Amino acid sequence: MKNKEIANIFYQIAVYLEMDNIPFKPQAYEKAGLSLEGLSENIEDIYAKGGEEELKKIPGVGENIAKKIIEYFKTGKIKEYEKYYRKMPVNIEELIQVEGIGPKMISALYKNLKITNLEDLEKAAQQGKIRKLPNFGEKTEKNILESIAFLKRSRGRFLLNEALFLAEDIISQLKKIKEIDKISVAGSVRRMKETIGDIDLLATVQPSFAKASEGNKKVMDAFVGLDGIIKVWDYGLTKSSVRFDKKIDVDLRVVDDYEFGSALQYFTGSKDHNIKTRKLAIEKNLKLNEYGVFKALPAGRQGKKLIAGKTEEEIYQTIGLPYIEPELRENTGEIEAALERKLPKIIGYNEIKGDLHCHSDWNGGENSIEEMAEATRLLGYEYLGISDHTKFLRIENGLDEKQLLAQHKAIEKLNSKFYFLNSKFYILHGCEANILNDGSLDIDDKVLAQLDYVIAGIHSSMKMTREEMTQRMIKAMRNPYVKIISHPTGRLINRRDEYQLDIDKIIEIARETETALEINSFPERLDLKDTNIRKAIQKGVKLVINTDSHHRDHLQLMRFGIAQARRGWATKNDIINTWPIEKLIEFFKKI
Repeated sequence: MKNKEIANIFYQIAVYLEMDNIPFKPQAYEKAGLSLEGLSENIEDIYAKGGEEELKKIPGVGENIAKKIIEYFKTGKIKEYEKYYRKMPVNIEELIQVEGIGPKMISALYKNLKITNLEDLEKAAQQGKIRKLPNFGEKTEKNILESIAFLKRSRGRFLLNEALFLAEDIISQLKKIKEIDKISVAGSVRRMKETIGDIDLLATVQPSFAKASEGNKKVMDAFVGLDGIIKVWDYGLTKSSVRFDKKIDVDLRVVDDYEFGSALQYFTGSKDHNIKTRKLAIEKNLKLNEYGVFKALPAGRQGKKLIAGKTEEEIYQTIGLPYIEPELRENTGEIEAALERKLPKIIGYNEIKGDLHCHSDWNGGENSIEEMAEATRLLGYEYLGISDHTKFLRIENGLDEKQLLAQHKAIEKLNSKFYFLNSKFYILHGCEANILNDGSLDIDDKVLAQLDYVIAGIHSSMKMTREEMTQRMIKAMRNPYVKIISHPTGRLINRRDEYQLDIDKIIEIARETETALEINSFPERLDLKDTNIRKAIQKGVKLVINTDSHHRDHLQLMRFGIAQARRGWATKNDIINTWPIEKLIEFFKKI
């Protein structure tokens, strides 16, 4: 899929435009990049369906952007980007990942110190050269070095959505091969880990080819011939390994049908989970490996008898366990819970009734409230929560008190329309208020009281001490109108570490104030992380899974938040937006 490639070029063009102080256009390229990145469909398939006109149906893609996408399809380049790069040959994709580094700083660093990449930046910071530049200083230099150290720790790991979308695209293409019978993703992608090292795929061939190598060969030939492969590491009839652009390695194994379940269980992992399951098998005088579960033959007969292998369910059953969902397989107590039949029934992917953290074109969003509502209804949701940014966040055109009240009337009008149409769908009106440095909010309580609910989040001053940040958050949670804390630890995966925060204390106050903590579905956030989700559940704290959508395509990201909740052992009852609207409103009304 070229979605990510083109999105990255648009992001870089936006940075170059900001360096040149060109108004409006940077935001247009950023929105287009965001749209492409959020698409689950291959951008090339969209173009093949209906050409330029079909591309222009993508939110944020107008005629100018569409033509640049087509230019990339035809030439592999975009002239506007090439022009800027010749003028200032910097690795924007690397430098922009450094926390606190923006377009103007990249420009200043290049003009003054000829810094073009992360290596140059680190060297200059270590030598104390950056602090001497105007508008930088010693604190900025220190923050740069801390951020680079964090990025180094994260290097070589890909966001879950990047890996999953690629895996699903590969599977979709290989399913067209008539020789393929079963095919599945395995490994950490199947366990829906936050970041991914590489992708593992497993397949079987149709029974008519099972005894010959010809079926395997056709499958492997199709695999190594896929678009986007830049290197074939290994080619074989049972295993092939390739590297796709963006340096993601993918392994495909073809196994026999009778061992597909055991191979899937083994290659899904995790390693520690598998060690534990193999020990359980040994305790029952069985042997478990990627080829199946085996039992020793009676005395006098050599060898072992295969007794399970075709499905994962029979593998677990044979060693005395109920089926364990892939997201739980981390050896963090799931096997012990399963043995005691105390494994929770974790939330399903189809149990969400509404999304409560969505932005509209009233502030930083792409779509109107009505467009967001229609997109939400198509997903089968019963309600939508509009929660635009508030006035402190000027970069997102945050709403002030007067604008929030006007938005409230607009939403009431839309709800009247849905009622008139005999629709059971309802729009809830909230906001994402900013938690200021002292823990107060940037909107008057009298206006907050008129909303259905209030989300509060930290969007600034993230370098506070642990005690300061904790007290800041606690004060916000004690505001009687705050019902949800958004992206509670502020992390951006592979880009920014969590801010200093006593999460145990925050969980304790969330229980006391009956404040729901958000599981943010955006793949760069996935905040709360799974271990903190589990802590919150153990303390009886309610959670909410939101997408933080800034345009309607982002609504599709909900599954990543659900996966995170599943990894944290969350059940349907732990998540407030699985509730019917009556129960949800009752929760919000508690003051």
